[in-house]
Order: sequence, then C-alpha cells, then structure tokens
Amino acid sequence: MKVSKKDIDKLNAILSVNIEKTDYESNVEKVLKDYRKRANIPGFRKGHTPIGLIKKQYGLSVKVDEINKLMQKGLSDFLGNEKLAILGNPIPIEKSDIDWDAEKLTFDFEIGMSPDFEVSLKNKKAIPSFEIDVDKKMIDDQIKNIQSQYGKLVAKTQIEDGFEINGKFSNEEFEVDNTSSFQLKDVKGKSNKELFKKLKISESLELKTKDLFTKDTDLTFHLKLNDDNKDKISSVKFLLNEINERVPADLDQELFDKLFGKDVIKTVTELKDKLKLDAESNFVNQTDQKLLNDVTEYLIENTKFDLPDNFLKKWMRTAGENKLTQDEANAEYEKSEKGLRYQLIEAKILEQNEIKIDHNQIKDFAKDMIKLQMKQYGQNNPEEKELESISQRILSNKDEVKRISDQLLSKKLIELFKSSLKLKTNKVSYEKFIEMAYAKK
Repeated sequence: MKVSKKDIDKLNAILSVNIEKTDYESNVEKVLKDYRKRANIPGFRKGHTPIGLIKKQYGLSVKVDEINKLMQKGLSDFLGNEKLAILGNPIPIEKSDIDWDAEKLTFDFEIGMSPDFEVSLKNKKAIPSFEIDVDKKMIDDQIKNIQSQYGKLVAKTQIEDGFEINGKFSNEEFEVDNTSSFQLKDVKGKSNKELFKKLKISESLELKTKDLFTKDTDLTFHLKLNDDNKDKISSVKFLLNEINERVPADLDQELFDKLFGKDVIKTVTELKDKLKLDAESNFVNQTDQKLLNDVTEYLIENTKFDLPDNFLKKWMRTAGENKLTQDEANAEYEKSEKGLRYQLIEAKILEQNEIKIDHNQIKDFAKDMIKLQMKQYGQNNPEEKELESISQRILSNKDEVKRISDQLLSKKLIELFKSSLKLKTNKVSYEKFIEMAYAKK
C-alpha cells in the first residue's frame, strides 16, 4: 500500500491511496476461514461448509471491509508521519466503477489544509479592560441584604408596605395552584394594592392578571405559568396565608460567626473590609471573562489568513448523520467560521508561547478551586488528604476534567494577554460594567 499527496494549492490537496491485492489478500482469507468455522448453513455440518460457498456468499463484503480498514489505517499513518495539519476529515472522491477484483485499486480523498500563519500580541491601539469599583453603597446594600436574609419573621395581621405577603394563587381552568411570597411594592397600581390591604388571613379575592404585578415576569413566576397559558389567563384567585415582617438581623458576633466561622470577623469595619475584598475577587472573574471575549474578537479581526472554504462547506454537507443541502451547509459555515478561526488562533498562541496543560496542573488547579469553595463555608485549612480525596473524585468524571481544564486554559491565556497586550484599564461601577458587558452589538 502506498499513500501519496498532490497539492492543488496551499490549502487544498488530494491524497491517493494505492492498494494491491497482496496488501489485503491474507486477511480476507483469514476472515473467510473464520466465517467457515462459525457458519450454520442448511445441508452442511457446522464448520464443514465448502470454502467456495463461503467465498461466494461473503467474499465481496469481506474484501470491501478489509480494504476499507487498510485504507483508513493508511490515511491515518500518512497524516501522522507527514505531520499534516488538516481541517475536518478527508472526503472520499466517489467512483462508480470500482473493480474489486482488480490487482491494484486507487482511492482518492480531498483534504483541506490548516493555514500557515503567526499571531501577533503587539497591538498599537489599547484594548479596554475593566475594574469594577466596589463603592460604599454596594457594600451597604450587601449588608442590608445579609441582615434581611438572616433576620427573623414576625407574624402580622394587616398588610403594610415592606411586609411579606404569602398566599396561594389558583385558577382551575389553567391548572394554576401555586403558593408564593411577594410585597406590596411588587404589585402594580393603587387599586390592586388597596385590594390586598383589605385582606385578612384565610380570606381570598379574585384578581385580574393584566397589570397585576410591576414586572411582567412576576406574573409567570408567582402563578407558575407556562408558555401556552401565560397570555390566555385573565383572572386568578388569591388566598392569603400569612403576613410577616422581616426584622433585620443585628450586626453582632452571632451573625459574623454564622457568615464566616467563629471569631474570623469581630467588627462591622472588618465585615465591610471582608465583603469588599470578596466582591473585588469575584468581580475579577467577570472582568477577566469580558477581557477574554474582547481579545478573542480583536484577534479574529486582526489575524488574517485564508481557509479552504469550499472544502469545509463540502465537509459540513457530508460529515453528520443528516446530510445538509448546499444552502444549509453555507449557512452553517457562516455561523461557525469565527469559532473555527479562533480555534486555530488559540492553538497557534499555545504553540508560540509553549503553553501546555498536563494532569498534574489540572489536579492542582482543581484543589485550589476546592479550597476556595471550602473557605466560603468557614473551612480555611483543609487537610491535604481531604483535598486529594475530593479532587480524585471530581477528576474521575471526564466532563469535569474538560470543564476544569478549559478554566485553567482560560486563566493561562488571560495571564498571557495581560502581560503581552497593550490594555487600558477603566474603573467603572458594577451597573455600568453589566450594561457594557451584555450590550447587544
């Protein structure tokens, strides 16, 4: 067997696999003899069917199968030995007149070559990066939320602003039967608010669903509506179960210990410092992700190379279980081209900067993640034996290994981009950052 390559241009080539009868003949004979041993054919004892009959019934299919195996191995070995970087998989050039009894057979395959290019991390115009300003208001709001979360509920008999209203919404026709909690501030319109204020425990009232809540999504949430009935339902019954005032928790040692473990935090000042530090740490993950997204866009836009477009569209048409039309393949290629380009760019960056990830790095990174999670629950100094046990359990799952290795790779790339690219840091509020990060382009 011989495999040869003929270049069409820099990005397209033809691989020809030349197979002679001597390459597969002995394997075919071996398989047919094995078939003979196991064959149950009427009129013959098992294992005594004439080999001629076996060849007549199974010879061609066995030959085709062995030739295909040989051909796939030849292609794989050639691509590996020649270190050819291809995109997609070889596409067989169909032949309608194959003579499977010929002494020599030739099979041709189209291949698309990965382009040769370099990635520059020397940008002239600075790429914006962001730092979120953890201001006093943010910390004060977080403390209020903590006090509310850990506060106690005091039962009331009359609905007032700020009290939690708990009750059951029902509508038999639309199968609504859901208990939920909300406040008067969530209710829309003065008339609706007055209806609720007149309610006593265990009393009920009929409500129109239109303009019942300030947010449209609240109606779906409190009534647990699905897509089929959310626009059809016009009224709902509400039965009042409870009225509660949530009294904020005191900022004392008992609360500090619940949040961070015994005596870790002892004063309100220390609490504010801790919340600020944690917020800044959490925000770094968000700003780093935006930076990674922005650098990705920059690299795709500024790293120029051609792709074997026609080959890739043809490969997309034939690669999946369901064959695509030409128009479908063109549309699919248009959607995936940017992603393919960045895959190639990322691989080149890893190669140029000798960035590698091995099992030990993944394991150490997983342990660091476990430590951070345990720290959130007050476990500041876990034993190595415990970390080893948890990490082994996590890394026994292939999906988890993939997820963690992707996170580690992103971390290494962000470190590289921060040290190599020209960046301009902008300090913004969290609200402004969210507005920019999720703005539609």
